[in-house]
Amino acid sequence: MLLTNAQIVTVDDNGGYGLIARGALAIKDGLIDWVGTDDAIPAKYLDGPTRDLEGRLITPALIDCHTHVVHGGDRAVEFEMRLKGASYEEVARAGGGIVSTVSATREATIEDLLTTALPRVDALLAEGVSVIEVKSGYGLNEETELNMLRAARKIADHRAVRVKTTFLGAHAVPTEYKDNPDSYIDDVCIPTLKKAHAEGLVDAVDGFCEGIAFDTDQIKRVFDVARDLGLPVKLHAEQLSNIGGTKLAAAYGALSVDHIEYATEEDAIDMAKSGSVAVLLPGAFYTLHETQLPPIAAFRKHGVPMAIATDCNPGSSPLASILLTMNMSCTLFRLTPEEALVGATAHAARALGLTDTGRIKPGLRADLAIWNAKHPAELAYRIGFNPLFERILAGESTAA
Repeated sequence: MLLTNAQIVTVDDNGGYGLIARGALAIKDGLIDWVGTDDAIPAKYLDGPTRDLEGRLITPALIDCHTHVVHGGDRAVEFEMRLKGASYEEVARAGGGIVSTVSATREATIEDLLTTALPRVDALLAEGVSVIEVKSGYGLNEETELNMLRAARKIADHRAVRVKTTFLGAHAVPTEYKDNPDSYIDDVCIPTLKKAHAEGLVDAVDGFCEGIAFDTDQIKRVFDVARDLGLPVKLHAEQLSNIGGTKLAAAYGALSVDHIEYATEEDAIDMAKSGSVAVLLPGAFYTLHETQLPPIAAFRKHGVPMAIATDCNPGSSPLASILLTMNMSCTLFRLTPEEALVGATAHAARALGLTDTGRIKPGLRADLAIWNAKHPAELAYRIGFNPLFERILAGESTAA
């Protein structure tokens, strides 16, 4: 297949658009075989099937590298209660907060979890997403954590999408262990991680390192097990305060450190040395009315790659739009549209440890998004408008 007459965003080695103004690309066996200008197409491609894209924009397919799309229930009533003036304590007393999501998730079957996740997945695919990361973390017991991961694995059986699963057993302290988080880590979290790995359910291991969750010593115990199992790590860190999670993650060579509003320049230096990606989550920043901006200037200064993601979850970021996430990363965090697009493609791939997608380059998978747009800045510019024309996964056109 030869695609011609297109504006092509390749994403270059410097993290720029790498824009080919009048470009073409050839797909063979699900991979990108050649990319260049329309007037330099090798003769060997001219006899095969050709599509004229009439000047449309081609980008790498988008990647959502941080989601919680598999969960039970919702927290819409809690959202309304807060807007009517209820305090977080009052919401919690009424059964709200993460406790309500844990309860609903524990009551759900694997099929329930899959069925309720698919509409959220569909919303992402409809905006050109080809890869989603899905975390556990709302079970907080062995059976439910495993069921969340099993449901996540099944998504790819029902939709044309790649799924990367992340074990997030160290997400919160369940009610039954509220006075003994160390016992939860040792008696529930770590044994469940080992069982999930043995079942082939885990691609990476995550944790929530924060005053309301787990400290660095507790996360370290989980990371040590992940290392023994040969699994990469990532970390929710410095979202609400700075208790040293970023430094810990960098010391373990984490794929990514996520949220990181309270990270320092020293943290940025550590991340640059470890090669960890900074995953920015503007949906949570927006929903929680946060005011502490992530240290974007320090990340730029020290060359820390910045990815963006929806953080799609029932509480702090009920967001299932990667395009809106791109806009929010620009308007709230002052990323450029170029940084936002690279953050949802090449850097998002890196945050998941993927080396075969996220850019348009010979030898990589032909995971593409074709847009009714003339310039890539349009993708971050509009609000509530989806210009997707077609999504291509491994060379095959797919229905969202």
